[in-house]
Amino acid sequence: MSQFTNEDEAMIQSMLRQLLQSVKEKITGAPSVECAEEILLHLEETDENFHNYEFVKYLRQYINNTLGSVIEEESEKCTSAQNQSEVSGYDTLVQHVTKKTRESMQLTTEEELKNKLTTIRTDLLSQAQIFPSNGFTFFLLKNLSGYREMMHALKNVMMVVVESLINKFEEDRMCNKEVDSKTKKKCQSDYYTDNCSDSDSSFNHVNAFSLSESYTFMSQEQLQLLVEKLDPIQPKEVRQEALQTLCLAPPTDVLNSECWPNLRKHLTMSLSDPDAIFSEKILRFYAKTFSSSPFNMTREVYTSLAQHLEFYFLSGEYSLGLSSGLDVSNADINHILKKVRLLNEYQKEAPSSWIRYPEKYMEEIVESTLSLLSVKHDPNHPASPDFLSPIYFLALLDIKAIWFKKWMHAHYSRTVILRLLEKKYKSLINAAVQQCLDYFEFCKTAVSKTSRANDFSQQHSNNEQKCFYTGSELQYIYFVHSLCLLGRLLIYKQGRNLFPVQLKTKKDCISLTDLLVLFTQLIYYSPSYSKAALTAHTDNYSPASLVMEILQVFCDQTGCAADCLYTDAVMDALLDPLRSLLNGTEVYINCLETTLIDVADILARIAAAEDGLSVLLYGGNKNSAKENSSTAVHVIVQFTKKLLHDDISLLSGSELLQVVKGAFIFVCRQMYRTCEGLQMLIPYGLHESIGEAWKKANLLSERVPTPVAGAGSTSSISVDSKNVLLWEETLLDALVNFSATPKGLFLLHSTGAMSDCVSFMFNSLSKNLQTNECEEFGNEVIVAQMATTPTAALALQSSGFIKAFVTELWALLECGKDDVRITQPKSTPVDPIDQSCQKFFLYLINLLTYPAVFELLSKQDIPNKPVYSHREVPTDIISIIDRIIILNSEAKIHSLFNYEQSHVFGLRLLNVLCCELNTLLLLEAQYKVSQVLLTAQEENVTETSEGPGDFIVDSLSVERNHVLVRINLIGGPQERILPLRGLDKGSDPYPWPMFSSFPLPKCYLAEVPRKTEFRQDKDLEKLLSILKNPGEQTEWAEICRRQFCKIMKARPEIFSGTILAELIQKFVLHLSESRSNCYFSMGSYEATDADVKKESLSSVQQLGIEMTVRYGKYLNLLKEHAENELCFVLMNCEQFLKQQQRTVVSSLRCLQGRYAGYDWFASSAFLIMSGDGKKTLTFLQQFSRLLVSAFLWVPRLHMSMHLPITTVESGIHPVYFCSAHHIEMLLKAELPLVFSAFHMSGFSPSQICLQWITQCFWNYMDWSEICHYIATCIFLGPDYQVYMCISVFRHLQQDILKHTEAQDLQVFLKEEALHGFRVTDYLEYMESLEVIYRPVLLKDMRNITVQNR
Repeated sequence: MSQFTNEDEAMIQSMLRQLLQSVKEKITGAPSVECAEEILLHLEETDENFHNYEFVKYLRQYINNTLGSVIEEESEKCTSAQNQSEVSGYDTLVQHVTKKTRESMQLTTEEELKNKLTTIRTDLLSQAQIFPSNGFTFFLLKNLSGYREMMHALKNVMMVVVESLINKFEEDRMCNKEVDSKTKKKCQSDYYTDNCSDSDSSFNHVNAFSLSESYTFMSQEQLQLLVEKLDPIQPKEVRQEALQTLCLAPPTDVLNSECWPNLRKHLTMSLSDPDAIFSEKILRFYAKTFSSSPFNMTREVYTSLAQHLEFYFLSGEYSLGLSSGLDVSNADINHILKKVRLLNEYQKEAPSSWIRYPEKYMEEIVESTLSLLSVKHDPNHPASPDFLSPIYFLALLDIKAIWFKKWMHAHYSRTVILRLLEKKYKSLINAAVQQCLDYFEFCKTAVSKTSRANDFSQQHSNNEQKCFYTGSELQYIYFVHSLCLLGRLLIYKQGRNLFPVQLKTKKDCISLTDLLVLFTQLIYYSPSYSKAALTAHTDNYSPASLVMEILQVFCDQTGCAADCLYTDAVMDALLDPLRSLLNGTEVYINCLETTLIDVADILARIAAAEDGLSVLLYGGNKNSAKENSSTAVHVIVQFTKKLLHDDISLLSGSELLQVVKGAFIFVCRQMYRTCEGLQMLIPYGLHESIGEAWKKANLLSERVPTPVAGAGSTSSISVDSKNVLLWEETLLDALVNFSATPKGLFLLHSTGAMSDCVSFMFNSLSKNLQTNECEEFGNEVIVAQMATTPTAALALQSSGFIKAFVTELWALLECGKDDVRITQPKSTPVDPIDQSCQKFFLYLINLLTYPAVFELLSKQDIPNKPVYSHREVPTDIISIIDRIIILNSEAKIHSLFNYEQSHVFGLRLLNVLCCELNTLLLLEAQYKVSQVLLTAQEENVTETSEGPGDFIVDSLSVERNHVLVRINLIGGPQERILPLRGLDKGSDPYPWPMFSSFPLPKCYLAEVPRKTEFRQDKDLEKLLSILKNPGEQTEWAEICRRQFCKIMKARPEIFSGTILAELIQKFVLHLSESRSNCYFSMGSYEATDADVKKESLSSVQQLGIEMTVRYGKYLNLLKEHAENELCFVLMNCEQFLKQQQRTVVSSLRCLQGRYAGYDWFASSAFLIMSGDGKKTLTFLQQFSRLLVSAFLWVPRLHMSMHLPITTVESGIHPVYFCSAHHIEMLLKAELPLVFSAFHMSGFSPSQICLQWITQCFWNYMDWSEICHYIATCIFLGPDYQVYMCISVFRHLQQDILKHTEAQDLQVFLKEEALHGFRVTDYLEYMESLEVIYRPVLLKDMRNITVQNR
């Protein structure tokens, strides 16, 4: 065929015309020549009729005539060689056949083969020359303008392909001697181990070979004749010849033929032929069909093979039993394994395509598979118990049930599988459960005899191939398969609905919980790897590791975890070895340390989920288990404490002891990082145990020698030293996580490890270490919590955290990093704060709470240097204020590269800081920020011939104007008007008047609401009468509270002015006279002018007085000389509170004298009493005896002798570690979306709540609502302070979610007043919270005087 005649040319031209005419639409629709080439090159993949084109058939016939017979002969020899275990060490069948073909007698020399390939290339090129004949050229040019380019590309492709074949042949010839020297190795069973992979599958072996096989194209009549010849009644020689011909036919043609049903029947029957070669050919035909036919056709082949196997296992011919084991080198068993493996490979491939076909096709495959796997002998059959069913063979080939995992992945197939399992094949699930039960009983019996079960899992993990499997090994393989199958089944709701199941060996049904308990017990009783094996093996088939994989997946699935794991029975099973170790009873566990580590891993995953944490804390029934000391949390924390104290004898001296400790500390950490979890752990003093362990580890780590360059590091001492350092870091990490909650941070301070913990956290952040996958909160929240306490704030500074943070901020704001090469200029910021700096802006807001500001800035002067270098980088907070906020010199302005952007950043920061009134007073007292801003405004005017002109409206003047109005006006949302910080469109872009001196323009003052004329109110009169004459009523206080609520809901406006003053005065008076209602003891104190004159007010207090009086006069509550009255109140309060204060020696500035801030509650009481100093002072003295004073009146407990010395030394107020702690706890339970929003923003609810409470909601609520807040807490109890904050968050929920998305939640909460919030609107909601939470809250609030744990 090397030369073409005219007839050949005409025939090929006709065939090509037919081919291109068929794909005319595809080619003409191509947008370019390249696309047309791609269409032709990939035609086989896209055209289902590809193999029916005459030109394609012609090319196949040509290739077949050239090399087909040689390949066919060698493949037959290869098959025979396999049966005799003589296959050489080639990786695939294709390589083997290729080698033998090259050595064939038909191609005796290398040159002949090379000549043959060269001839093929010449013929192909000759064939290509036929294309441009006249008529056909006209057709192509008519449909495709790029014909010549396409033909040139096709020629090049053909030449490259054939040329590469020739080159490859030359390379192979050079390696021929090397190949021949390889020895034969491995038995035939290498192909049939359970540790199989897709790469060496029988499916792919035959698939790869079949691509090189020859094809014979036959008509329907020829196929019909073949079917008749393949009838089992025909002679063997006839059938073999027919089968040989069938294997050469395209599978697609065969399956599409009308005679396929009969052919299928004959092939199925012939699979049982005793002639192994004959049945092997049928399997090869099946494999070829699987690899080259669409799913709708291959399903029939699959079901045919499955039915054959089902009939075979049920027939009398099959007699294999478990007790005899399985010899895979046996020819008959080998043949069965080939069939099952072919099924298994198709099982794993089919899910990728069956969704494109009708569901009934997929259902046929599923049902035939389940039917096969459900095969078993009749119970009365003598060999029934010993029957080696098909599922053993499938498990041997696919031990982890990968096929089932793939089938269950998509909803499309999962629905069908679960329906069939429920209706027809539930016995398959029953058998899997029974297998797990049997294995567990075997392990339990072996362990109870103080021996170990035969651990096939370790034998199975090695790389040596097995030719014989004993009955126990087969049982274990089936057990692993069953375990993996059940593990996948239980992930899905419908799969869990298949339970309970009824087993013949059990009287009671096996429920889902029973099965999970069984899984858990398998961790304890089944054989486990030793420490060496843990590091040596990567593919672990031990039951413990398999169960761990399953349970870990369950933990990640919310619905699955709730149904499977969050039950008391499963928890008891998990905790069983812990209880045994705590009680000192005998423990039958193979590998105690690894088992405990596994248990801790599952418990930690459970604790990471909200529902799982609830189960650990309260058990299955949250309402009834709060006081139950047997819930999981109590067992875990007791066990962890015993571990830390080295009080478990069985673990003493263990190399993994520290790993076990760390694992259970992590479980506890998952619990105590939440408010509710910490509440449960506090009585056990776990923080103290961890702190003591850290101190011991710290002492050991100090003895670790400093590494010396060049010294060896492989000694045992260095390993021990590393373990000590690692253990110390583990403990520090555990301690750091206490600071995730307000009370946890308070407990952390009591350990004395605050500075070390902050340094550890900073070092971890510097190294960019990732938190554990179970962690849900970030370090930003921890920093926000720490910044709320003075001790932690100082630790943040001393650790270098603030310096590193400020340095990086400055790099973004100003100069950039020195080591960064600038290839293009930075874009000009469009927003007031550039997006690159937004994160640092929010971080600064989190960091600069008043306790932190006071510790970092108190008595610190602004540098105000005469010269600033451009390279001078700020390193602390005072430097930031000096460089970008208080720009009161030309030197500061000229030192900035981006003056406007940096100063806007500073002014925005100042605006947020001044929302905290104590911070505002401190900045104003020390740095005169108002005057600095006024001076800057005065200088920012146009110059005219007549003198200063109008203010220049720019970004800086607009920001300064906003800050000036904010810091000089006090009032709620309806009491002051703040100018906007943007420009409007139109002729007057900024309508707000600017100013450079006080007083402020009147346009910023809202109208004072008029006092309403109160009509007589019966409920009010009743309340007043009760207060005037309490009598002997035992329920007097409760009656007053109910009456108060009634009036608040009906006419809240009544509670204001003199009426409110009279009510709270009388109520507090009667409570303070009752010993049972007095929480604090109070000595006698009489205010005299002589006493108070000795006390001088601080500048902060003086500014606060001015601000209070200005606000009171605006509200028409104060008259002239009110300042003197307020001074009298504040100085006397300070004096009589001083009588109850401790003398504390501390480095904290807040503990070096008087209360650090201003007394906003006393000022509020002064306004309620309309400026009457004596009334106010008397009220405060009586009020100070009540528990509620500890939380409403923040200065009340400053260095108080009523608090434990450790609490005083921490500088942490009970409002933070008690009220704010419970606010976070209730917020998580009542408003989970809001709680999540805070954590996503890296902000803590306790920080903003502490700010609200400290300044009595000044600037956030109108005066009337502030009065209602104070009155509500006084009448209804201190816990209403917590409910009030929760009500505020509920009111702001939508705004909080919106600003979380906008990434400015901190700014919103600090800057914005509480628009539309009214206490009366949420009173019923607060009452509902009281019903649920009052017992816990009041108990905790009353314990502040003993809060030393």
